[in-house]
Amino acid sequence: MARMTFSMASCAVIAGTLPLLWLPQIPSRWASVTVLMVSMLLLATCRARIARVLSLSVICLALALLDAHSMLTTMADIDGKALSAEVKIVEMRISGHQDQQILVQVEKLRGRWVFPAFYATLTVPSAMEAWCGGQRWLIRARFRPLHSRLNQGGFDRQRWGIAKRQLASARVLRATPITLACGARQRLLTQVEQHASALRWHAILLALVFGVMKSLTSEASAVLQQTGTMHLMVISGLHIVLAAMFGWGLMRAVQRLLPLRWIVPQLPLLAGVLFAWSYAWLAGENPPAIRAALAFSLWTLIRLWGVTCTSWQVWLWCIALLFLGEPMMVLSNSFWLSCVAVAGLIFWFQWAPLPYPFCQGWRWALLRVAHLQCGITLLLLPLQWGIFKGISLTSLPANIWAVPLVSFITTPLVLLALPLASFPMLSYSTWWLADRSLDVVFLVLKPLQRGWIAIDEHYLAWSLMGWCGVIIWRFGWWRLYPASVAGLVLYLVLQRAAAPQAEWRLDMLDVGHGLAMVIEREGHAILFDTGSQWPGGDMAQYEILPYLRWRGITPESVILSHSHQDHIGGLGSLLQAYPGLTVYSPFTQPGHRACIQGETWQWRRLRFTVLWPPKRVAYAGNDDSCVVRIDDGRHRVLLTGDIEMKAERRLESAMRDELAADLLQIPHHGSKTSSSAPFLRAVNPQYALASTGRYNPWRLPSAAVIARYRKGGHHWVDTAQSGQVSVRFFNEHWQVLPYRERLSPFWYHQWFGVKRDSE
Repeated sequence: MARMTFSMASCAVIAGTLPLLWLPQIPSRWASVTVLMVSMLLLATCRARIARVLSLSVICLALALLDAHSMLTTMADIDGKALSAEVKIVEMRISGHQDQQILVQVEKLRGRWVFPAFYATLTVPSAMEAWCGGQRWLIRARFRPLHSRLNQGGFDRQRWGIAKRQLASARVLRATPITLACGARQRLLTQVEQHASALRWHAILLALVFGVMKSLTSEASAVLQQTGTMHLMVISGLHIVLAAMFGWGLMRAVQRLLPLRWIVPQLPLLAGVLFAWSYAWLAGENPPAIRAALAFSLWTLIRLWGVTCTSWQVWLWCIALLFLGEPMMVLSNSFWLSCVAVAGLIFWFQWAPLPYPFCQGWRWALLRVAHLQCGITLLLLPLQWGIFKGISLTSLPANIWAVPLVSFITTPLVLLALPLASFPMLSYSTWWLADRSLDVVFLVLKPLQRGWIAIDEHYLAWSLMGWCGVIIWRFGWWRLYPASVAGLVLYLVLQRAAAPQAEWRLDMLDVGHGLAMVIEREGHAILFDTGSQWPGGDMAQYEILPYLRWRGITPESVILSHSHQDHIGGLGSLLQAYPGLTVYSPFTQPGHRACIQGETWQWRRLRFTVLWPPKRVAYAGNDDSCVVRIDDGRHRVLLTGDIEMKAERRLESAMRDELAADLLQIPHHGSKTSSSAPFLRAVNPQYALASTGRYNPWRLPSAAVIARYRKGGHHWVDTAQSGQVSVRFFNEHWQVLPYRERLSPFWYHQWFGVKRDSE
C-alpha cells in the first residue's frame, strides 16, 4: 500500500474544505452520508496513493457538508418559534455601557444538548439586567435565524456569522438564572477596569488583553483601519507569540535559579504554549487567537519531536489542522488575512531576500523592518482590496512606527499588569505606562490616516501585481519574455474596458425597511432616496457609500421621494461625503429643487419626467411622494416612492398614458394600501421591485399584494428575499440580477428559515 505523507494528507484536507467557498447549495444529509461511507471504504481498501488522497479529500468534503447542513437545519428549526434554551453568556460586560444585546452560547434547546453549540445575540430583558460574562440562564425566547442586508461592496454579515457560528438572534420572553456567579474572565476584567477605566486609551488596552472591541470608539477604529494597523490592536498571532515569548523568557529566568539537575530543556517551550493558550482564553477564545495558539502548539511539537520540515510544510499542516477542527473557518476573512500574511512572509523572504548585509547595527535592523513591512504591504493587497475595499498608502511608515512600540512596549506592559492586579499602585502605574505608549503611537498614526484611498471593483486585478512582480523578477521573465510580460500589464490596464458594459444600470440597494436606488451611467449616478436613520448611524454610512465607492461612481444628484425617515435618513452623510450634490424633493426645504408634476430634465441621455405630486408641500407624506419616470428611448422605469391608492387613482385617471413602464418600483414597500389593480394595469410592468426588510414590524410586503402582482404576470423581486437587485440596460435588451440568485449565488447567502415571514 502506497504511503501517504502528512503533507499530502494536509493537501487533501484543504482541498476537501475549500468547495464550501463557492458551492451554490448544500446537498441533503443522506447524500453526504452516502458519499462519506463510500469514500471511507475506498480509503481503507485502495492501494494507489492518488486514490487514497482523493478519498480523504472527499471524506473531508462530506464532513464539512454535514456540518453546514446541520447549521442550516438548526436555523430552519428555530425560525420564529418560542423555545426554551439553556445559554451561557460569553460576552463580557463593560462598565458604563448600556448593552442592548449580548452574545450567548446556546447549549440546550428544548432540554436537549446542541452539538455543536451555536451562538446567538439576545435582546436583554429587564429580568437579565444583572447579567455578566460566564453566567448561565434558562430562557424562553423567540428565535430568528441569521439574516443580513446584502449589497456589493458592503459587509457580508451572513458569511461572517456562519464562519463564527453566530446563527441567530432572539427576543427573550422569560429568563431564570441557573448560576449568577460571573466567570473568572469577567471578574478579571472588572478588576482591570478599576485600574484602567480612567485612562485615555482604556478601550484599546481592554482590546489588547481581553479582545473586547465594543468599547473602541469609531474615531480610533477609523485611524487603525485606515493606516493598516488594526491588526496590532486585535489579539492575533503577533500577540499570542509575544505571550509565548513572555512565558518562555519567564521560565528561562526561573531555570537560572534552579540546580542543573532540575533543569528540563523542554520546559521553556511548554511554558510558552501554556502562556499562549492562557492569552487565547483571556481573549475570549476568539477564532484568531485560537488559530494562533493551535499553530504555535503545532510548531512546538515539531521542535520537541525534532521533525525536519520546511516553512511551507508547517504552514500547510497548520491550515489542515484548523480546517479539521472547524471547517467553517474557510469562510472567515480574518482567517484568510492571517493565512495569506504568513504565506506572504515566507514567500517574500524566500523569493525577495535582502542582499548580504552592507551595513551594520541599527541601520541593518531598520532596513530589515522596512523590508518586512514592504513585503507584507505588497503581498496583502489582494485581500486588502477585496475585504476592506481600499488601501493605505501610508501603511508602511505607520507599521514601521507602530509595530515595534506596540509589540515590545505596550503589549509586554499589559501582560505584566495582569499579575500585578493584586497590587493597586503597581498595577495602575503599569497601565499608565501602557497608556502613554499608545499616546506616542497615535501621535504619528493620526496624520497618516489621510493616506487611505478607496479602491473600486474594476481595479481588483491590479492587487495581484505584487505577487506577479516578484515571480517575474525572480525568474527573470522580464528579460526572457518581455512581450508576454508587456501583454500581462496591457491586459490589466484594459481589462475594465474589455468587460461587457451596460449602457446604464439601476440598483435597488438592500437597506432593510426603507428605500435607496442608484441610477448609474458613465461613472456617475443619481440617487432616489437614501434609506433610514437611527441614533448613531444611517444607511448611507453602512450601505450606500460603501456601494458607491466599490462601484467607483460619483453621485451628482439625489431625489427624495417624501419626508419619511426611512427615505431621507442618509441624506446628511451623503452631503458630508459629496457636498456638491443637487437635491430634488417635493417638500419645501432651503436649497432643494422642486420635484413636482411637469418637471423634466435630461441627464447623460436619460430623460427624467416627474408625474407626481402636483405641488410642493411643507411636509410630504406618502401620497405626496415624488413619482419619476426614467426613459432612455427604449426602456422605461417608474419610481413611485410610497404613494398609496389615493395618489394611484389620480395618476391613473389623469396620466394613464404616461405610466407605462418596463420596470416598476413597487409603491410603499408592497403595502396593501397601494398597488391597486387599475394602477398595475396602467403601468403593466414586466418586473416589479420592492424594497423591504425582513422582520419589519409591519409585515411588509403584503401576501395579497404579492399574489396580485404574480396573477397579473409581473415578475416580483424584493430586497428582503434577494438582497440588492441590479438592473442592467444594454442596447437591445435588459436583465435583472438579484444578489442572492445571480450576483453571488452561494449557499451561505441563502434566505435561512421559512421562505417569507409575511406569508
